Amino acid sequence: MKKLTIWIIGAVMVFTCLGLLYMQVEYIDAIGRMRREHFDEGVKRSLYQTAYNLELAEMKYYLSKNIQKDIQKSNISNSNVLEFEHSYFVTSDDGNIQSVFEMKTIMNNPANPLAKVSRSSGKRQMTLKEAQRQSLETLKNRYMYQRALLDEVVYNMLYQASEKPLSHRMNFRKMHEDLKVELASNGIDIPYHVRVLGADGKEVYRCADFQEESGDNVYKELLFKNDPPNRMGVLEIVFPVDTLNKYIYNSVKFMIPSTILIMVLLLTFLITVYLFVRQKKLSEIKNDFINNMTHEFKTPISTISLAAQMLQDPSVAKSPSMFGRLSGVIASETKRLRFQVDKVLQMSMFENSDNTSLKMKELDANELVNGVINTFAVKVEQGGGKITSNLEAEDPFVYVDEMHFTNVVFNLMDNAVKYKRADEPLLLNIHTWNANGNFMLSIQDNGIGISKDDLKKIFDKFYRVHTGNLHDVKGFGLGLAYVKQIIHAHKGSIKAESEVGVGTNFIIVLPLK
Repeated sequence: MKKLTIWIIGAVMVFTCLGLLYMQVEYIDAIGRMRREHFDEGVKRSLYQTAYNLELAEMKYYLSKNIQKDIQKSNISNSNVLEFEHSYFVTSDDGNIQSVFEMKTIMNNPANPLAKVSRSSGKRQMTLKEAQRQSLETLKNRYMYQRALLDEVVYNMLYQASEKPLSHRMNFRKMHEDLKVELASNGIDIPYHVRVLGADGKEVYRCADFQEESGDNVYKELLFKNDPPNRMGVLEIVFPVDTLNKYIYNSVKFMIPSTILIMVLLLTFLITVYLFVRQKKLSEIKNDFINNMTHEFKTPISTISLAAQMLQDPSVAKSPSMFGRLSGVIASETKRLRFQVDKVLQMSMFENSDNTSLKMKELDANELVNGVINTFAVKVEQGGGKITSNLEAEDPFVYVDEMHFTNVVFNLMDNAVKYKRADEPLLLNIHTWNANGNFMLSIQDNGIGISKDDLKKIFDKFYRVHTGNLHDVKGFGLGLAYVKQIIHAHKGSIKAESEVGVGTNFIIVLPLK
């Protein structure tokens, strides 16, 4: 599968999962907003009804109180009483009904409703029934005439009530009971705090556990709206933020598991794509390794085959110098093949640390490094380069495998030769010292350098730094991976510092014996 196809499929899947996640979050948010709007409306209705109940209770109280006083003053006999009931509606300026109450009118019954007419007048005497009807009609006309005066009396009574302070006009216990009932009727059963403020903003009442809050969780309602502005009050109810949020989003908690599952699905897909891309990359690296290995083996095998064919020529057998030269070529190429095969076998051996077999012994690291320098100096100087050493480690004794540690130093120096700059001679500096109870080894060159992206991967198996279109650098990409495996097997560490166009510095840290 092409890399572009993989990226297209990955992008489509990621976009789909993110779209599902976005829709899920939006759905949860929409449900939360609807729940909040329903909650706000319920609280407002509850506060309005509670304020209305307070005004109604006050009106009934004062009307009942005044009527009882009038009855006590009149001392009217039950046998001589006429009662009339009438319903009153108190309305505001905009025509809305603010309250409803009933008015009972009590008056003395006429002692003698019968009217007599002289016989001499020629008119008949009125019956008792007609006299009663006439009396009631007269009373009704009188009542209708004085209705406006009665309404004025009622308004004056209410005005006198509004003159009292809020603390005297309200039964706070009854207010709590009404508010609790109204909230419950609107489906709201969460804790809340209440306080009452006067027109000047001063507190008239607050519940014992009242806590001031700010924001959308504070609701207010005017008390006694038809009173003068300086006599009005404010009923304030506050819901704790945590409790309110829990109430709002309690209805969408069933959506949380599905959202988590979508996130897990997205994460699983991303991991799968990452592993797939990584596996594809490893496959490409292994293919490069096979191609490199084929090329590396093909050249010496061709050389050996050609030398063998020449040895079969009778004329070569007659020339000892030619025979010796061809024999040397075969031996050299065979050694080269063996060296390449050994690299592969060494990495195979270190794949499983349980099968690693190191022959550890105490060595003078300065002496070992100096021996590698002397061997490698000829190769560096043949290319016009120069190798310098600064072996300053005062305690150079380490516990290592001599063969493998020698290969480590050799591989690092060989890389410096392979990746030297064409426009400048190679300068290779070897430095040893002690630090923090460890033996330190630095191998620094002035080669082409390594980019930051490549620097993170140079110790990966089969990985080779790209050198553009140049293919003169041979190898399998196993050298630095082998170096890292050996150093770690010796309980040490290795790091690389490099800058493109400046050079590379490998620093090895090994514990002292």
